Amino acid sequence: MDYWLYTIEKLRQFIIMVGEVAYFTCRFFREVTSRPIEFQEFLKQSYMVGYKSLPLVATTSLIMGMVLTLQTRPTLVNFGAVSLMPSMVGISIVREIGPVITALICAGKVGSGIGAELGSMRVTEQIDAMEVSGTNPFKYLVVTRILATTITLPILVVLGDTVGLLGSYMVENIKGAVSFTLFFNLVFDYLSYGDLIPAIIKSFFFGFAIGLIGCYKGYYAERGTAGVGLAANSAVVITSMLLFFIDFLAVLVADIFYEL
Repeated sequence: MDYWLYTIEKLRQFIIMVGEVAYFTCRFFREVTSRPIEFQEFLKQSYMVGYKSLPLVATTSLIMGMVLTLQTRPTLVNFGAVSLMPSMVGISIVREIGPVITALICAGKVGSGIGAELGSMRVTEQIDAMEVSGTNPFKYLVVTRILATTITLPILVVLGDTVGLLGSYMVENIKGAVSFTLFFNLVFDYLSYGDLIPAIIKSFFFGFAIGLIGCYKGYYAERGTAGVGLAANSAVVITSMLLFFIDFLAVLVADIFYEL
């Protein structure tokens, strides 16, 4: 009996959270078109989200491309298909691995940072002070951060894909003495706009989800220092799950589109 009551309570909390996130999203779209436009804060947040995350994204992408090549190359050598290595790595990174890994990295770094920052502002009553002084804290704090993550994540994905392909080339050049020109010619021979455009489009949704959940958890953080940690932690967990769900929907829609 207690188990069912616990399950029902968790289900009720989940439904309430979905409704609150939906209202939060609608409020964002209402506020994003209203004046004033906080352009300076948007540029600051874009710098914090994009430039500050670039070293971590680049390092992870480089290692990812090298590991993918090292793990796959022996199998292709056994089947006599090592010439397909550049094209296979290129399609894998551009279509799926690059966007998802970059989004997960930003969910851990950016999402938790936004949740903790806004959570601490809520706990210390800075957001309440902004409301009392006549400033729109939602416009200044939430809209700018969601726009920053939505716009900068696709840029990080493109840069991460490029670095990942360079890492793959480094391994392939050492193992198989493949030139730079030949490697990237083989990569782009098999890549098409049908591989690149869907990956870029879903990256915008990834960025929007990261900013939305991070801001939501921080903006409505519970009182006390424990609420800040809970906001940061739950922002990462929920965002990571949401990213996989968005990725599944994107792949499903792309598959239906290709069949048509």
